[in-house]
Amino acid sequence: MDYAGGFLPWYSRRGLQVWSLAALLVCILIPRAEAADSFSYQKVIDQAGQLAAQPYQNQAGQVPDFLLKLDYDAWRDIRFKPEQALWRTEGLPFQVQFFHPGLYYDRLVKINIVDFGDVKPVAFSRDLFDYGKNSFKDKVPASLGFAGFRLHCQLNTRKYYDEVAVFLGASNFRAVAKNQNYGLSARGLALDTALSTGEEFLYFREFWIVKPIEESPRITVYALLDSPSVTGAYQFVFKPGKETAIDVMGTVFRRKNVQKLGIAPLTSMFFYGENTSQRQVDDFRPEVHDTDGLLIAFNSGEWLWRPLVNPRILLVNSFKASDPVGFGLMQRNGDFNSYQDLEAHYESKPSAWITPRGKWGEGHLELIQIPTSSELNDNIFTFWVPEKLPDLGKPFSFSYTMSWHSPEKSRPPAGRVIATRSAKGKDDQTKKFIVDFAGGRLEKLAPDQPVTAVVSVDSKAKLIEQQVYKNKFTGGWRLVFQIRPEDQGMDLMLSQKRPPLELRAYLKEGKNILTETWSYTFLP
Repeated sequence: MDYAGGFLPWYSRRGLQVWSLAALLVCILIPRAEAADSFSYQKVIDQAGQLAAQPYQNQAGQVPDFLLKLDYDAWRDIRFKPEQALWRTEGLPFQVQFFHPGLYYDRLVKINIVDFGDVKPVAFSRDLFDYGKNSFKDKVPASLGFAGFRLHCQLNTRKYYDEVAVFLGASNFRAVAKNQNYGLSARGLALDTALSTGEEFLYFREFWIVKPIEESPRITVYALLDSPSVTGAYQFVFKPGKETAIDVMGTVFRRKNVQKLGIAPLTSMFFYGENTSQRQVDDFRPEVHDTDGLLIAFNSGEWLWRPLVNPRILLVNSFKASDPVGFGLMQRNGDFNSYQDLEAHYESKPSAWITPRGKWGEGHLELIQIPTSSELNDNIFTFWVPEKLPDLGKPFSFSYTMSWHSPEKSRPPAGRVIATRSAKGKDDQTKKFIVDFAGGRLEKLAPDQPVTAVVSVDSKAKLIEQQVYKNKFTGGWRLVFQIRPEDQGMDLMLSQKRPPLELRAYLKEGKNILTETWSYTFLP
């Protein structure tokens, strides 16, 4: 769901207070979060370590029941007043607005402002909000607290402060780049996702927002994470723009063992796309998705593209990825004609790319795809899972940069998959796949160039035929191949329980690899 923020006007600049030349240099050269004796990331780490040594205390139950029973429209009618935005009258490059508890948001988060080393909590007030048609304002406790916050800056124009990032619910956060609408989300951490024991949700229970200096292109946010099994400290440094970058540092402590710990989790929605042979609903829109594929850059130099699907059963895929170069959920298709949606504007949803900093070590990437019957649910999850973790109570640290961006051609540097389609093959027992590649050197190659495909088919299927030829309409090349799943017996065919088949393909010219690797799970 989207949380649209209001637009705030520009105002006059705030002058710096200068006591001496030395003081001026300190103000200019040392960011507020880094000044002597200031609040620091290490202090959040210390709090997380101390919290991990204590029994978990559930923070739920602090929000009045009548607020939790609100429907979506009633909760949405509670709007923060833009004129009450933090730093509105100070001429700073960022402003902050806050969310009211209620509906799904049953936990209060403490929000602090760090101003040149001084830490002050942000006080809740009912007067900060317009309750719209709701008549319960006087019933709201005067010192209730907030559910989350959002950051605003002059992202698209100097005349308005657009919403650029939001922290709301559990450890979820989202961001946009220039001229984008909210789409996929990120999380602080993922615990035991898609296991039979059930996923454990973590919560950011406290934030520290560092007051930016004038003209600064960045803003820093610290966060304290908590759950029955894990605590954590986070530092987020936001730099909005054509690509909105977020530098993330995390240090987590385990209170108890977990089966699966996911680093840099991303969540998204995929209802159907061009690779869906038959849409699940009667809908005028050709495609409905926030992202359409998982992209991975391995340290071997290989790039892999996995088109997303809305499966009939839970799909969990693992990709061995020690010290990954990068990974992310991409919205490659930025053409309005592919969506035709004047409300959701799926063509302007962001992609999110994770670039690890430093060596992450041994581990694997996981892609989880869950069946969904509507576009209202996030059903796509991906994250990196370390092979080993430190002992209980010992810190585990990691860092990475997130890039929220529009479709671009630098990832991968070679040819890429631009469309995946499938159809009935030459008979009822075969399946045809049509994969279009473009970019890199592909457009420069004439139709008579010796471009070939390397197609790998699951051992439970047979490759029947394949062709590669120039696609004059895209300037790229098209791969068409057919497979025949092995006979699994009539019982499996009738019950639709035939096992998934893994397929891979890429294009080459002689010994030169021209494209990323197309990787796909086919459910016969």
